[in-house]
Formats: sequence, C-alpha cells, structure tokens
Amino acid sequence: MGIHWDDGVLIEHGKKTGDPTVVTVNCPDKAGLGCDLCRIILEFGLYVTRGDISTDGKWCYIVLWVVPRPSSLRIDWESLKNRLVSACPSCMIPFFVEQQSSSCSHSPIYLLKVFCVDRKGLLHDVTKVLCELELSIQRLKVMTTPDGKVLDLFFITDGLDLLHTKQRRDNTCENLSKILGEYCISCELQLAGPEYEGQQAFTSLPQPVADELFRCELSEKESSDATKVKSAVVTVDNFLSPAHTLLQIQCIDQKGLIYDILRTSKDCDIQIAYGRISSTAKGYRTMDLFIQKTDGKKIIDHESQEALCSRLKEEMLHPLRVMITSRGPDTELLVANPVELSGKGRPRVFHDVTVALKTLGICVFSAEIGRHSTSDREWEVYRFLLDDTPKFPLASKQARSDIVDRVKKTLMGW
Repeated sequence: MGIHWDDGVLIEHGKKTGDPTVVTVNCPDKAGLGCDLCRIILEFGLYVTRGDISTDGKWCYIVLWVVPRPSSLRIDWESLKNRLVSACPSCMIPFFVEQQSSSCSHSPIYLLKVFCVDRKGLLHDVTKVLCELELSIQRLKVMTTPDGKVLDLFFITDGLDLLHTKQRRDNTCENLSKILGEYCISCELQLAGPEYEGQQAFTSLPQPVADELFRCELSEKESSDATKVKSAVVTVDNFLSPAHTLLQIQCIDQKGLIYDILRTSKDCDIQIAYGRISSTAKGYRTMDLFIQKTDGKKIIDHESQEALCSRLKEEMLHPLRVMITSRGPDTELLVANPVELSGKGRPRVFHDVTVALKTLGICVFSAEIGRHSTSDREWEVYRFLLDDTPKFPLASKQARSDIVDRVKKTLMGW
C-alpha cells in the first residue's frame, strides 16, 4: 500500500480579509487529476480566481487561488485538505498501481429517510445540512402526502467515509432534527439495500422533452445573445510549441467553468502539460492549455481539432440544461448536467436549485434524481414537480420564464 504525503497539499490563507487562499498540490500525476481537484473545489463552494498547472507526465504541480462564493456554506479547510490529499496518487513509486485500484473503489450508498410535516424551504434546508456534512446526494425521491406530510428518501455517499460509524450516523440525524425542529417526525439512516437499485433510473422522458433538453444547438433566445456566443472562443495553435498543441479558451465567467473545461479534457483523453488560468477581466475568463493526446503527440488532424473545439464550446455554453414542461396536469422543472465518464455527476446542483426555488417562495410537491442516456453520453437529471403560488402562477408563460431564469443564474453563479 502507498503512503499519502500530507505536505503534497498546502493551503495558505491570505494575509488580509478578502485575499484569496492559495491551494498548492505537488504530487505524482494521474490522468484527470486537475478535473478531480477542481470538482472538490466546486463541491466546497469555492471560486478559483486564477491558477497554474504544470506536469511532466509523472509529477505535477498545481496552484489555485480560491475564495469562497458569497452564498457558499461554511468552509472546513482541514476537511478540504484531506479530500484533496485523498484525490492525489500516492507518492510511492510505482504510483499507478494504487491509482488504478483506488479508481475502481466506490463509496457505499446509504439511505436517509426523513419524514416530516411539509413547509416552505424544507427541501433546501435538508440539502444544506447534507452539504455542510459533506454528504453527497446520489439519488432522491421526495413524496408529499395529502395530509401535508412529506417523505424524503436520500441515497447518499459520505465524503469522509465515516457513515459506517454510529457516531457519524447519529450526528447526521441530530443535525437534521435540529434544523427541522418541530416539523420533524422521524429521521433514519442506514446502509442502502436492494431498494437503491429501484432508484437507478426513472420513467423515460417523453421524446420531445428529451430532444429539447439535450439538444446541442442554441435556442433562438440564446442565439440572439451575441455577447454570450462571441464569448465562447476556442483557438488551436500548433506552431508555438514543438511538442504540444496550444488551446486558447475564452468564455464568460461562470460557476464551475474550469471544472467543465478540465472535465471535458479528461473525458476526451486529453493530457494537459501546462495550463494558465487567468484572472477574470470584465466578466471574461481566459485559459491557455498546452495539451497532447494520450500517445504524447500533438493534435494535428483538422477534424479532431474541430471536434474538440466544438465539444468545449458546448460545455462552456451549455454546462447545465434547465427547462419547464407540463407533466400531465402538473408543472415540472427539469435540470440536467452531463455525467463524467467516471460516473460522477456535478456537485451542488440540487443544493443550488433548491436555493433558487426557496428564494422564489416556490414549494416542491415531489422531486427525484436519475440518469438519462443519449447517443453520446449519460446525463444526471433532476425533476421537480412544482406547486402553484399567487406570485408565480405556473400557467403563466412569464412566470415559467422567470423561474428558469432564476434557477439558471443560481446554477451559473451570475
């Protein structure tokens, strides 16, 4: 077994209030390490102001300047360090043996049952507690009863890998009971059994809805937004470096942008030898990435260049899909994000959607999370059946547009 080197991750806080915290990672390299680290940064509600990535294929050195987002949860910096260390390969050589075995392990799934009296904002309050405790929601089923009670079934994994202990389980239930107060009827947490398999998927989306939600092309409204389209620019240069292809990327800044770019590179088997993430200027973010294919060669083929640029632009313009549709007599909010090839979904999506709905004063009648496969990838899909309110009559086209707009802006950090 390898031994982790704790000094491989250093976290240095700024000298003055408001100064960014510098996160330095110095460890053996592995495919997609930058993506894995940025995913954890995003999960903790941190924003990368700038960064540098450098690797020779065997060892890497990554520096990220981060600040908490205004709406972020309390940051447990020690826990963040531990999570970053766990994502790094062992410093023992050869490190790829441990890397391979650890990548195949999966955290056990636990079932959290929360039964309580319904109220506005309840779903978000529960989700917020789970995020603060570093518990990730893998699947979810929310059901409201006719007598005003709600049963929430959360299938969760533990970022700390401690849910096998009674203390961790009891602490989770105590925190939930505290935030729910008199509304809480019962709270149970146990290892998930066969019932989890029944939550692996949900009824397929109607084809017209799926076509609209997962389409690659911009909508009429988005196409008319010339500023947004113009901001998603990817250029390829094969002359500056004799051994690497240079990707120059520019996009309007948004939450998770760096994660989305590195996730796409990881899924496309692109190796980043050196990267510079510039500070945001006038709302724009730029990145310079020196890349190679897995065989160590530049990307010379024009079709391959076009395919990579097209994929990156799509991820920058459409990292998340949001729409409202009718589901029989009910109104349904759909939110979708692509799943990594590793099987991981985007962090904090459910949290951010419930933040937006709570801010609007909209109650959720039922909710669920599942997966949907298209021809080229797998998606994580969040489905919310919404309750009508006087402020947002769901039959109104304007009200629906306002809900989609608020949810999208919350997800994108705008």
